Order: sequence, then structure tokens, then C-alpha cells
Amino acid sequence: MATKLLDLVYWRNIWRTGVVFTGLVIGLASLFQLSALTVVSHVCLGIMCITFPLRLYYKLLELLRWNPGVHPFQSCLDYDSSLTNKETVMLVEETVLLIAFAVTEIKRLIFIESIIDSIKFVAFLYLLTYVGVQTNGLTLVITAVIAVFSLPLLYKKQQVRIRRIVRAVRAFVKRVKNRFSSLYESVRPSPAPAPKPALAATNVPKQKVKSK
Repeated sequence: MATKLLDLVYWRNIWRTGVVFTGLVIGLASLFQLSALTVVSHVCLGIMCITFPLRLYYKLLELLRWNPGVHPFQSCLDYDSSLTNKETVMLVEETVLLIAFAVTEIKRLIFIESIIDSIKFVAFLYLLTYVGVQTNGLTLVITAVIAVFSLPLLYKKQQVRIRRIVRAVRAFVKRVKNRFSSLYESVRPSPAPAPKPALAATNVPKQKVKSK
């Protein structure tokens, strides 16, 4: 399954990826005006407007003995899209682990296990409020679909240039961090000197005075 997804994302089969990508974008864009049930129903009706006449045509050819009874969509019917027991167990385990990890992380952030991480989470939620005002979830989903089908291919074709840009950005960020660190070190007050340990009293041996 992962190999098939990678084939779609990297456009290894242009015709199949084009059909999937176009169908996803058009279907999601249709949800702005229609409900999900209406979109799914119309898509299925549109597909059956093509498959049903073809099936009747091949059946007519079979009745006229011009066709040896070949089904036009036999390859689609023979395609095994079911999951084996092992694949089903692996998929369920990955889903459960992902949900458990998400719940654990959200609980850790909400109940302030780490102050820094919780502050970052609050800033992220605050930014999401502005994103929610400007756009809706459906627009974000469409944007995510377009990014999934375009960014990996762009990275594959411009890999050297992108890596060069990433290295330059990392070097710039490192220089800024070093500059701020040196500035902080110069402004930070010097620590107070540690108190010296008290000198132990030395026992001076007393000389006995000889009596005359």
C-alpha cells in the first residue's frame, strides 16, 4: 500500500495520478456548494453513465456472437483490493499507536508537563484562530492535497538547489543564535566569587621554658 501511495505522489504513472489528483481536487471543491452525500452520489452516477452503456454494448455483441463473452471491466473486477490478516493487524496497530501518541502529546501539552512546549502549543493554537478566521477546514484540506501531490515531485526535481537553500538557512540561523549567545554572555553579570575556605588554625608547639 505504501508503494502505491508513493507511486501516486511521485507521478510514476502520470495517467493514474492525474485521474486521482483531479478527482480529489474537483470533489473537494464541489463540497463548497454541495453536501458530501450529493457529491459522492453524482460521482458514482457519472462513472456508471460510462460503465453501464459499455457493459450493455459488450452484452449486445455477445448476443450477436461478435464477442466471445469478454467483460469490459474484468481487470477491475479481478483486482484484489482486500487486505490480508497480517496487513489488517498492522494497519489497526499503527492506527491505535498513532491515536495513543496524539492523546498522550495533547495531555502532556494541556496539563503543562513542559512549560516551553506548552507555550509553543499555545502560540500554535493562537495562530490557528487567525487561520480559522481567514479560511475554513475544507480550504486547508484542498491545499494539503495539492501540496502532497506537488511538493515531493518538486523536491525530487530541485533536490540539489533545495538542499543548498536549507544549508544556507541553517547557517544563518546558527550565526544568529551564536550572536545572541555572545551578546547574552557579554551582558550577563559575572557570578560572585566563591567564598574561600577558612584556614585551619595551626598548632604552634610551645617550647618549654627551662627553670633555672
